[in-house]
Parts: sequence; C-alpha cells; structure tokens
Amino acid sequence: MTTDSSGTLTATALASADGADLGRIIATEPLIRTGRNWTRWAGPVISLLILVAVIYQCRQLNLGDVLALVPWSIPFWVCFALSYSASPIAEWVIFHRLWSIPLNGFAALFRKRVSNEILLGYLGEVYFYAWARRNSQITTAPFGAIKDVAILSALVGNVVTLAMILISAPFLGSLFFGKEASAFGWSVAFIMATSLLVMLFRRRLFSLPRKELWVVTGIHFLRIAATTGLSAYMWHLVLPQVELIWWFLLSTVRQILGRLPFLPNKDVVFAGLAVFLIGRESEIPSLLAMMAGLSLAAHLAVGALLGASELIREGSKA
Repeated sequence: MTTDSSGTLTATALASADGADLGRIIATEPLIRTGRNWTRWAGPVISLLILVAVIYQCRQLNLGDVLALVPWSIPFWVCFALSYSASPIAEWVIFHRLWSIPLNGFAALFRKRVSNEILLGYLGEVYFYAWARRNSQITTAPFGAIKDVAILSALVGNVVTLAMILISAPFLGSLFFGKEASAFGWSVAFIMATSLLVMLFRRRLFSLPRKELWVVTGIHFLRIAATTGLSAYMWHLVLPQVELIWWFLLSTVRQILGRLPFLPNKDVVFAGLAVFLIGRESEIPSLLAMMAGLSLAAHLAVGALLGASELIREGSKA
C-alpha cells in the first residue's frame, strides 16, 4: 500500500486492493485533503451563518428581563453550565473513545450544538463531519460513527419517551383531549414506528461494532437522565418553595412533550400543566420564560464566540 507525500492514497494502492482490503484502507488511511475538498470551506461557512443568526436573534432577546429573574447563586450557574454542556461532554466521551479526539474537539461539539439549535437541525452534524475530515489526528472515516451516534441519540430519546408515557399514562390521559388527543396519539405512533424501523434495519443502518453501540447507548441514557435532573434542580433553586419532586415530574413531562412531533403549542401546554400542578400562576410563566431566554442567550454567546474564533483562525491561515 502506498501514499503520496500528502498522505493521500495512490491509484496503485486502490487498484491492487481487493474488496476487504479496500474497506480497511478507507477506514485506516488519513482522509483526503485537497484544495477542492468541500470540508475546507464548510466549517467557515457554517460559522459565518452562526454569526448572522446570532446578530438576527439578538433583536428578539431582552437580556435585562431575563437576568432580572435569574438567581445569582453559584449552585444555579453550576447546574446551568453542566446542563448546557451535557450534550457536548457526552459526545466528546463517545468520540474520544472512538477516535481519541483531543480536548479541542469540545469547541467543535459546542459549534455542532449551536448550529442545530439556532440554524437547522442536524446541520451541526454536517459541521462536525467537516471538522473531523479536516482534523489531522482523526484517521478513520468519520461518517459512519457520526451517523450511528445521531441515530442512537434519537432512538434512546424515543425509548425514554415511550417509557415515560407508559409510566404516566393515567395522568397524561386526563391532560390531552379533543384535537390534542389526536395529535398526541399520532405523535406516539410516529415515535413507535420510527423506533421499530431503526431496530428492524439496524444491521444496515449501523456501522460501529455492537459493543460500541451499547456503550454509546448507555452514554446517551446518562445524558438524558442528567439533563432531566439538572433542569428540575435549577427550577427548584429559582422557586425553592416548591418541593423538588414536583420539578422532577415536570422535567419528565417536558421530556415527553419535547419528543412529540405532531403536538402543537408545546410550550403553552407545558406552561398550563405546570400551573395546574404547582399553582403560582404569576411565577411559573416567568420562570419558563426566563429559562428559555437564558438558554437562547447561552446559544448566542457561545455561537458568537466560537464562530468568530473560527473565522479569525481561518483568516490567519489564508
């Protein structure tokens, strides 16, 4: 097997490899990097889009109103930082196990999250794929791993949601009625159908070894449990008069509502449910608005910082 001076596979190496060797060559050789490779400009373009989205959405954020409601206590901010970072931390653990990615992979994973949140769902996966292709320390083809991790994230979320629905079925049955009952039913059917399809075609969909798939699944479960618990504790810190168990219940219900694709006005439904369970009609809407505004502010701040830093770095290379 031979490569040229840039580490790119030569035609001789590819021509002399049989089918099995070809898959091994593609999986172990450094990835092709040429001036026409789209991954060279995909990262800067997505970073520029993030900055544009940040500037646009800053017009919708009244930071003063948000900060006026935030409790200035160390436990709250520690919980918020952990909750916001849970997804990048979980994914860094996964990809460090699969690829041994360095610590600077955290920046790419935070950009991935911000891209999905303020631009377009799964655009972050495109960015992270481009980053992995350009990272000299990653020598395995990244598409299969990123695809498997994304599918398992959705599948684990679906399984957790279905389990929560079964546990709280009597309670949810009294909550949804009329048109909302129909939307709720179709949403549950959709989640079950997509989950079954993934399981039926798992041999074709997944490329990672079975052991790694189980490890990734376990990490996703831990991430969901951590974010659910941290959300409940943050709400308790804002309104400590309400017992923590009620916040855990509401955090669980929010997890359910967030995964239902056809249910309209999810935020309205959740706010109404929170008021129904806890009362405090004047405080619950303010709390939920504050948490939503704080999350948006975090997305905008992280997006602006990381987007600008990547554009500056790429500009210095030019």
